[in-house]
Amino acid sequence: MREQLLCYAVRYNGDWNKMKQALNRQEAWECLPYAGSYVTIADAEYPQKLRRLACPPWILFYEGDIGLLNKAGCGIVGSREASAAGLRNCAQITTILKERFVIISGLAKGIDGQAHRSALDRATIGVIGCGLDVVYPREHAQLYAVMKKKQLVISEYPKGSQPYAYHFPWRNRLIAALSDAVIVVEARKRSGSLLTVNEALELDIPVYCVPHAYQDEAGVGCNLLISQGANILVDEEDVRLIF
Repeated sequence: MREQLLCYAVRYNGDWNKMKQALNRQEAWECLPYAGSYVTIADAEYPQKLRRLACPPWILFYEGDIGLLNKAGCGIVGSREASAAGLRNCAQITTILKERFVIISGLAKGIDGQAHRSALDRATIGVIGCGLDVVYPREHAQLYAVMKKKQLVISEYPKGSQPYAYHFPWRNRLIAALSDAVIVVEARKRSGSLLTVNEALELDIPVYCVPHAYQDEAGVGCNLLISQGANILVDEEDVRLIF
């Protein structure tokens, strides 16, 4: 089944629904050469955390240490256009949590990138919405290279797949499912980070948020989540008490 899923992933550019339809129809397939590592839902090495998703990925392409997927993880997410304070908070939170958790994020600009960089001396997983050979954003080329060599980068999209906007909500569900807790450092009212939170809540994964000052637009999303019941992080002691 590995080769069948690889064929469908390449044929349909990793589209989950199209791959499901192909499986249901038992569509014709062929063995394809693929220069890269991957694990499928039919493999024993497939991470159990992802099986709890309503739509678990059929296939995961990866570069790096696949064993990190089965360790305790903490998702750290937030704004791409992060404030200086948000970046500082992210670095401080990550520095504490990386001693107990693999740090998981989306390799985007802003909070994601800061979380990964702050955890490079421990363990971190980047979950991306494009092929592993596509660097997005371009300014993270060096970070990608380091993480592929010493950490782990995963994607459900085959090589050559571009970072289409509709890929990222799907990417966010993987960040949530691989995490034992999700932290939102900074988020505007309509931040994509809220999609990760929704996925976490569906899976009963605890959500923690950094509170923001009155009328601070950069943190409206965090304050809204706290008002709806998310756990609040007011100082380092709160961070240390996570799990």
